[in-house]
Amino acid sequence: MDADDDNENNGSKTNNNNVDSNKPRGKRRLYVGSQALGFRRDHMEVLSPLKDGVVVDWDIVDSIWDHAFKECLLIDPKEHPMLLAEPSFNTQQQRERTAELMFEKYKVPALFLAKNAVLTSFASGRATSVVVDSGGGSTTVAPVHDGYVLQKAVSSSPIGGEFLTDCLMKSLESKGIVIKPRYSFKRKEIQPGVFQTVDIDFPNTTESYKLYSQRVIASDIKECVCRAPDTPYDESAYSNIPMTPYELPDGQTIEIGADRFKIPDVLFNPPLAQTIPGMNNFAEISPSFRGLPQMVIESINRCDVDIRKELFGSILLAGGTASMQQLKERLEKDLLEVS
Repeated sequence: MDADDDNENNGSKTNNNNVDSNKPRGKRRLYVGSQALGFRRDHMEVLSPLKDGVVVDWDIVDSIWDHAFKECLLIDPKEHPMLLAEPSFNTQQQRERTAELMFEKYKVPALFLAKNAVLTSFASGRATSVVVDSGGGSTTVAPVHDGYVLQKAVSSSPIGGEFLTDCLMKSLESKGIVIKPRYSFKRKEIQPGVFQTVDIDFPNTTESYKLYSQRVIASDIKECVCRAPDTPYDESAYSNIPMTPYELPDGQTIEIGADRFKIPDVLFNPPLAQTIPGMNNFAEISPSFRGLPQMVIESINRCDVDIRKELFGSILLAGGTASMQQLKERLEKDLLEVS
């Protein structure tokens, strides 16, 4: 979500990617969608309506729904019953606000709110399972039994794809590798097959947009070269691992070595993030985070003894981060060793 402040002379900037709906704000012009994000604008901030999985800015959510109905689905919401997926830990207040918007603004004829873990379970043809949902902002483990989420056993962690991207960016920075945003340069062909990179200065570009543009590239690096290691990451064992090349948009080719395995292993061993330069703030809160295998075991152990065996035999992976190479095999291996 992009926000362009109409009053560009007020000098106000948001250094956080999230917005607090309780703070006063001027009139905003909102742009929604990946195409809008690809176009750089002066004084434009990149904002998220979510913080820790909870909506904090309903104006942005409203704009996203408008965009979805009018630009993506091309429908009139008055003519269609709505099925919305919600997080397993969603609050009553959030559900009420969602229903209020859907009925009062969009005039939908009917509304059903379903837990995303239940939808994942039903999509695989199962009424009972453990859904491991690892997305961009967090990882959630939710047991589903006979079509209902067992709320007392839901376990969550703020470590998701965005956190891994941050770890990779900090690690690359510590090695002197600078990721140039796509808008900050252009490539000119000076000879056939020979290109020269020319930097372009946009002084009115916000830090949030610069960071977003860098994160897009870092996320692609992560998705292309990273894979979960077969065994817990060990610095000495991976010190001489063959390097994998990656060409940045500006034509610079970088080599990724042990980080290919170290970054994904943070999902299984969160304290590993403390060894990455620049992730010092994580050290204060990391002891309370658990790795994926521990989260699954704890979640199942909170369920009734009668269904634990069935849950162990039906573990489903969902979310973009869960599709990382070798993650399924590593999780299965660790669970067999623990159990």
